[in-house]
Amino acid sequence: MKNTLYLLLVIVAFFSCENDKKSTKDASTLKEINVYTHRHYESDQELFKAFEEESGIKVNVINASADELIQKMVLEGEQSPADVLITVDAGRLHRAKAKNLLQPITNSKIDSIVPSHLKDKENYWFGLTKRARVIVYAKDRVDPMELSSYENLVDEKWKNKIVVRSSSNIYNQSLMASIIANDGEDAAKMWAEALVNNMARSPKGNDRDQVKAVAGGEADLAIVNTYYIGKMLNSKDQAELDAAQSVEVFFPNQEDRGTHINVSGIGVAKYAPNQEAAIQFITYLLSEKSQKIFASSNYEYPVNPNVENAEVLKSWGSFKEDQLNLSKLGELNKKAVILFDEAGWK
Repeated sequence: MKNTLYLLLVIVAFFSCENDKKSTKDASTLKEINVYTHRHYESDQELFKAFEEESGIKVNVINASADELIQKMVLEGEQSPADVLITVDAGRLHRAKAKNLLQPITNSKIDSIVPSHLKDKENYWFGLTKRARVIVYAKDRVDPMELSSYENLVDEKWKNKIVVRSSSNIYNQSLMASIIANDGEDAAKMWAEALVNNMARSPKGNDRDQVKAVAGGEADLAIVNTYYIGKMLNSKDQAELDAAQSVEVFFPNQEDRGTHINVSGIGVAKYAPNQEAAIQFITYLLSEKSQKIFASSNYEYPVNPNVENAEVLKSWGSFKEDQLNLSKLGELNKKAVILFDEAGWK
């Protein structure tokens, strides 16, 4: 009897040990990815959840401003749990690269989707979505035949008729960097000085506020990103909807280099503990299915050339985009800030 009881205890102990080993093994092979992201859109959360369900890889989201995330990665150093960094504007992505926070990625699938001018020249980061920085004008006060280019905004006829965000805004800094790259420093400084003279007020507010200023008769023209117009036209806020419906979109520089564009982009963190999963995550976000969600939910232009634009973007027509490699926006950011200061752009 004693021998039988002893044998049963041995068997129970053996299977208990095996189950413990299995649990430990399962825990050690559990896949996850740590996403540091500046973006705060519902479309992104939807995509992260879909990626989890399809891949079995858990997505841990750390959300903060771009500057906060970059500083966090700097302080964490080699111990950083970050696998990928997602932020808006190529200038910020370049800043992360310059601080040695990203690693170059060679992947044939990613390379086949993202056009060369929408990614880092050394593959440290890749565009996920595009937005164009355009001119919007009051439908009832401006003849679009009078518009042509960013450079044309300095014409005397636009005196006291232009509103735009502060020079501290990264979107404006990148626009300025593109003008430096295309026209040269001297011409860019003269452009900024003349544009300041044509402003209807000191720069303030976000892009939505610029549209509202035009709608309210404070100005006739504004410089804004396209996706803000898309959001306002689909807003539940009647004031935003009315403001957006009172303006029209104009794509500058169609007769020469094309309209300035920028991206939301992604890069693999230098010390990514889950590099393979990070690359899988990027390819998922670049897939046609994911790009359709970006386009339809957030009114951004897809990076994947096989995906159609959202209906509201189609309504504005197709346009020629500047093919300047967006790495230049980051490389020339410091010079852009200096020239803004010298021009008196607040």
